[in-house]
Amino acid sequence: MKSVPTLSSAFLHPAGQTLPEPLLALRKQRASGLVDMPLPTRKTENWKYSSKYLKLSDDMAISLPAAGKAGNSLAVPGYKVVFTNGVMIPEASEYPDLDGITIQSFSDLNADDAQNLSLQLGGTLNHDQAQFARVNGARFEDGLLIRLKPGAVLDQPLFVIHDTAADACGSAYPRIYVEAGTNSQMTLVEEYTSSGEASALVNTVTEFNLADGANITSIRLNMEGENVQHIGATGVLQARSSRFESHCVGFGGPLRRHDLQVRLEGEGAETKLNGVVVTQNKQHYDNHTSIDHVAAHCTSEETYRNIAADQSHAIFNGRIHIHQDAQKSNANMNNKNLLLNNGAEIDTKPELEIYADDVKCAHGATIGQLDETSAFYLVSRGIGRQQANVLLTMAFINELVSQIPVAAVRETAQLRLNDFFEQTFQEI
Repeated sequence: MKSVPTLSSAFLHPAGQTLPEPLLALRKQRASGLVDMPLPTRKTENWKYSSKYLKLSDDMAISLPAAGKAGNSLAVPGYKVVFTNGVMIPEASEYPDLDGITIQSFSDLNADDAQNLSLQLGGTLNHDQAQFARVNGARFEDGLLIRLKPGAVLDQPLFVIHDTAADACGSAYPRIYVEAGTNSQMTLVEEYTSSGEASALVNTVTEFNLADGANITSIRLNMEGENVQHIGATGVLQARSSRFESHCVGFGGPLRRHDLQVRLEGEGAETKLNGVVVTQNKQHYDNHTSIDHVAAHCTSEETYRNIAADQSHAIFNGRIHIHQDAQKSNANMNNKNLLLNNGAEIDTKPELEIYADDVKCAHGATIGQLDETSAFYLVSRGIGRQQANVLLTMAFINELVSQIPVAAVRETAQLRLNDFFEQTFQEI
């Protein structure tokens, strides 16, 4: 019988020791639980389309050095925190100075705060589904703790810029924990970029814990290079009448994977998830989402769109679970996909699991190609064929991109997408 591959022990030995003792102890405990951790294979249901793209070597287990680099992001219209290779760079960051809002790196926490955080980290995630979040828990070198007191409002978006400096082979493990108090509000923008040509792994975890009435908007922009494998997880817990809104824009790579898990645990909670993915050449992107309606009178709306060109591969697996006590739930999931070439592949799997009898739920998925009639119409009006294709593909996803509430992010996404499509159709 063929043995199941396991995670190399090289990935269980973090380098940084600057964390407070409670977090070092947590990291050590999590590492001990990963001994002989099975790696996903084609027989692993939630990795069956992605396992062959996962390439982990022992030299990739080495933690990439922070090296004091300030990142390569453009100026942002708000507050910002810069991480290089998973470690905060204070001199490149600009923090808000507002009552009721605390932003600290894990390495700067006192013993009591570190102890409290150690009891919360990982509590928003189902690690059986997001297996590599466990690896992050054993390897994070630093992290960002954001605490909003009851009623606190962040007046501008907070940009967290994660830059991977892959000058040598290695890995980075960014981590964020957001504790949003009653009726607090904020917008968090996570931007993932990279430099360097060496093979690298970025393994991220972001967690949101929303108290009653909290209102959080999360924006995630993944723009790393072709040499970077990215495996990320986002966990969300929502209390009564809270609202969580997510906008994810992802560009493909050798391996891109994002698990987004939301639990609606208080009555009247609402969540809205939007996602856009584009892939070309032999790139790969895998989105797995899970929404658990635990309490009654909760609402969820989910819309994801994928575009795949050349010989690339995009995946959407969305699951909505309506628990027995979640009466009066209202849940809607929609996934539309566009294939630009015969060699491209998109796999979609929307799931509904309902155990309550008084609910309103719907889901749908489509896969198609560009409409030749629409393209012919544009060409007949004097628009070049390439530009006509760009206009049609942008129209396919612009409904979601236009909903991104931060103008700078929206414009950056639109420019990058437009460049992507012009390059794609030039090659066709």
